[in-house]
Amino acid sequence: MLKVLKKTVSYITVLLILMNSSFSYGQNGSVTIAGKVLDAGTRDGLIGVSIQVKGKVIGTITDASGTFELTTTTRPPFQIIISSVGYESQEVEISGNRSDLEISLKEQAIMGQEVIVSASRVEESVMKSPVAVERMDIRAIRDNPAGSFYDGLANLKGIDLTTQGLLFKSINMRGFGATGNPRTVQMIDGMDNSAPGLNFPIDNIVGIPELDLESVDVLPGAASALYGPNAINGLVLMNSKSPFLYQGLSASVKTGIMSANNRDVVNTPFYDASIRYAKAFNNKWAYKVNVSYIQAQDWQASDATNLNVGGVQDGTRGAGVNNDYDGMNYYGDEVQANLNTVGQSLVGAGLLPANALGLLPSTNVSRTGFAERDLVDYNTKSFKTNLALHYRINDKIEAIGQFNYGYGTTVYTGTGRYSLRNFNLAQGKLELRGDNFTVRAYTTQERSGDSYLAGLAAVSMLNEIKPHATWFGEYAGAFVQARAQGAAQEQAFLLARQFADRDMPAPGSERFNSLLNKWRDTPISENGSNFLDRTNMYHAEGLYNFKNEIKVVELLVGANVRQYQLRSNGTLFADTKDGRDGSIGITEYGAFVQAGKQLFKDHLKLSGSLRYDKNENFDGQFTPRLSAVTTFGNHNIRLSYQSGFRIPTTQNQYIDLRTPNAILIGGLDEFNNRYNLQNGILRQNLDPAVIAQYAAQPAVQQQAQQYATAAITQQVNAAVTAAVNAAVTAGQIPNNPQVIAGAIQQGVAAQLPGALQANLPGVVAQVLPAFALAAVPKYQAPELKPERIASYEIGYKGVIGKKLFVDAYYYFSKYTNFIGSTVIIVPTAPAGPGLPIESGVGSASTRIAYSRPANTNESINVQGFAISADYSLAKGYYVGGNMANNELGRFVPTPEQQYAGFNTPTNRYNLKFGRRIGAANKVGFTVSYRHQDAFVWEAGFVQPTTTTVPLFSNTTVQAINNIDAQVSMKMPGIKSILKVGGTNLFGKPYVQAYGSAAVGSMYYISLTFDELLN
Repeated sequence: MLKVLKKTVSYITVLLILMNSSFSYGQNGSVTIAGKVLDAGTRDGLIGVSIQVKGKVIGTITDASGTFELTTTTRPPFQIIISSVGYESQEVEISGNRSDLEISLKEQAIMGQEVIVSASRVEESVMKSPVAVERMDIRAIRDNPAGSFYDGLANLKGIDLTTQGLLFKSINMRGFGATGNPRTVQMIDGMDNSAPGLNFPIDNIVGIPELDLESVDVLPGAASALYGPNAINGLVLMNSKSPFLYQGLSASVKTGIMSANNRDVVNTPFYDASIRYAKAFNNKWAYKVNVSYIQAQDWQASDATNLNVGGVQDGTRGAGVNNDYDGMNYYGDEVQANLNTVGQSLVGAGLLPANALGLLPSTNVSRTGFAERDLVDYNTKSFKTNLALHYRINDKIEAIGQFNYGYGTTVYTGTGRYSLRNFNLAQGKLELRGDNFTVRAYTTQERSGDSYLAGLAAVSMLNEIKPHATWFGEYAGAFVQARAQGAAQEQAFLLARQFADRDMPAPGSERFNSLLNKWRDTPISENGSNFLDRTNMYHAEGLYNFKNEIKVVELLVGANVRQYQLRSNGTLFADTKDGRDGSIGITEYGAFVQAGKQLFKDHLKLSGSLRYDKNENFDGQFTPRLSAVTTFGNHNIRLSYQSGFRIPTTQNQYIDLRTPNAILIGGLDEFNNRYNLQNGILRQNLDPAVIAQYAAQPAVQQQAQQYATAAITQQVNAAVTAAVNAAVTAGQIPNNPQVIAGAIQQGVAAQLPGALQANLPGVVAQVLPAFALAAVPKYQAPELKPERIASYEIGYKGVIGKKLFVDAYYYFSKYTNFIGSTVIIVPTAPAGPGLPIESGVGSASTRIAYSRPANTNESINVQGFAISADYSLAKGYYVGGNMANNELGRFVPTPEQQYAGFNTPTNRYNLKFGRRIGAANKVGFTVSYRHQDAFVWEAGFVQPTTTTVPLFSNTTVQAINNIDAQVSMKMPGIKSILKVGGTNLFGKPYVQAYGSAAVGSMYYISLTFDELLN
């Protein structure tokens, strides 16, 4: 793959040279235009207005007085596009040299005038887009009351955010929300921003600094037909500012207070600063430099809910806490053992008398864990930088070299809570962009830094404080002693825990910190918690539009190739297994063709596309898309059929990660024999009702009867033999082998019937579940396949009365081969001597759980709708709102997919009222209100560790009602805007993803300087 990329770079270089010599014209063939751009209301000159030759890359901007001059080799007649943020764009036809152009721009009162390329990968009006598109431009970013533009995306219709920390939020659309969503794709300047090892976008912690952001386009729904695999629920496209069009210096400082009553310190400060500088030379060369830094004390996750028994419990393990405690944000308590099974081991080792077993109930007991706030690094920070060099070869072609780098510390919710310390991601790109083609090659380099899994750190710390076997042995012994002395069972549980925990260091103590530092820095492969991800991704693609060659139809073709290099030193992937040298390569490629046609004098546009993709581990996939858009004046109706697919992620394929609850493994065949999965059973078959069903089978009861009879016979034989030997020693029986044998035989014959009558029912009842478990069908590994979606959508966009912009749609989607997860329980030892090995799955101490991806055989249906309305009032005031609905339809639990993981509120809506800053308005404001319904969160992280509790019986994300507000003042004298605002005003902390951080309130003040501010 590296050779392919090197060849691609070489081809780009050759193209640069050839195109520079082939398409450059001398000054004799050039046209010069000059003039001035004014505000239509104030008649003041406008600075920073873009003057662009339509269909070309050549252009310039106005200076401080609003004047401009542009020389182009484009042959007249041609059009120039004059555009500026907050103003209606204009097109002017140029037939030759002009030096007297005067253009007046009117302030844009309403949305719907933008030209986008995201929906079809060709320029088109957002009003005529064949699919749903949500856009946030510079003006919307400026008016945004949220703490960042990324937070503000939640105000767009149909967009859900799941917050795991101040700097880590995941964007979800159309259901199946997740804290790291592999069903959405996030792109920055054409580069996939997903971390190739983690498999999903890591928010904007390593993305675009807000000062450099020109626009964000969000496409809810399937976008695989044009953008390739994985964009089946949505696509987020972020576009940065060109150094040709946004020149000069801009800077921003923001500070304020974060407040949440569930944190150790309720009120803490935060700091956010960024600077951007861009410069163009002779309209040929341009560069830009961006730097951004944020620092704060993060939101905290402090939920003490006991996942195993329901209800909020005391995380300090005080009175009334169930002994089988798995606290939501407490870690280490996932280590459990059956108390009676521990007692049997102690009896077998001679450490406990046999008659003590009757005092030990057959119940799971968990170790005392640590709170998340004592384990993870809440000192969150983010450093981002962006460097780019642009060169215009001629009027048609521009070359770009770009480097993005992000570095930060945050907390992420996956199968556990991951403390991402000093995590960093780098992206480098070379791009050649023309008026009708793009050639691009880039790489993404992921480095996990000092990141670790909090739960594993807790488990390793507890094991060093006291080995797990020792702790459970002390617990059992102390429990027996307390019960023998007359203590009630609940009191015995508490006394036993106090005794076993007597050596526990206090959080924050020197010993505690020493243990934490040791185990969070020790790799997972060495029984620590640190993962060493060094995964890289390389990508090359090309796109060509035949608009210059073919006029009767709009024809577009494209292709790409990508390779992953998974490198984790055995801490995240199976890259050190089966003789691998620490690297796993995965190659995939794809190509597409799209055609469109305007009919009936542009009142109808039909378009269709077909894409093919192939990953080396899976069969190739075709994804078609068809659409029709009718236009009558300012009213547009669209119909579309979209298909998409998701290749199982790199983790779905090759993960091999130990967690406190289970070992996460890939879905490829190589894992079946490696972990003896064929001898395991599915987790749901540990349900007592399932075990009872098999226990009722005559064959199973017969096996238990035979085992119990043999066990009781062995016990009676041992007791009689001991008695006879004692009689021989006392001289009561002659020391003669024949006499001794006869005495034993007579004694057994006399005592066995009574022993069987008295003990057989009890022993049979005790061992019957073990034989029932042996009868449960074994796990059969299905083939892992790509997930597919087919989606149908009808939508409307229109402007009514020049002031009301309405956008609405309804969709219906059908998923097949939906990828969920299944848990396989594999026994490591039998539950007791002489019992079948399969019986070990019944006890936490004699089994291993493996969690792996799997496809459901059932189709899943989802439907929903969304509508937004924005109304422009006089003097810059505006009012608007939107509503979205998503509903899970047909879902049938299967052995491979026990739960849907829809994780989306049925209904949510946003309301806003404000006034924009403009030429005549120096003061603006925005007030927004957001609501979402309560819903149940279903994910691996929040599953109980016991099978006696229904899944997700207590993991409800409560309804959220938020008010955000900001007031801004333009300060022309210093070309700055002062903003004061707050989020979650007057509200209590809320959770967007169960088990993640509780989001409190934020109050801020910011000052933004921009040389181009009008």
